Amino acid sequence: MATVNQVKQYLAYWFQVGKPVICPKGDRQILPMTVLEGNQYSPDFEACWQDLNANRDCYLQGTTQTIADLLSERWDIADCPRCAMPMPFDAVGLKNGCPCADLADWPNVNIPVPHCPHYARDQLSAIHKRLRSRQHHSDL
Repeated sequence: MATVNQVKQYLAYWFQVGKPVICPKGDRQILPMTVLEGNQYSPDFEACWQDLNANRDCYLQGTTQTIADLLSERWDIADCPRCAMPMPFDAVGLKNGCPCADLADWPNVNIPVPHCPHYARDQLSAIHKRLRSRQHHSDL
């Protein structure tokens, strides 16, 4: 089962390459103008996420799995072997395609790779911890 955070990251990645979410109720598409702002999600993306979390019948364009489906026991999220972007897959083994299938110019090495926010303090802390661990092992 995909976690709420995995589904949020999945959408963040695909929004960065211009894939909207389709909401059948109200016949609308959702695509935030910005996804990241510095080392966190943008307010625009967070508002979009809150809307999608409340209206779980929406789905990423090019897929059929709704937000509710992705958060059910049946679905999980893993990297696509073709493009390395997150894609939903049926945990019971039924074959399903990646949202990249309908993007003729994807993967595109000429644009930045979509990513999630990076928390510099956490990353620096982890590096510091590894360096201290190595120093401790070399002192032995």
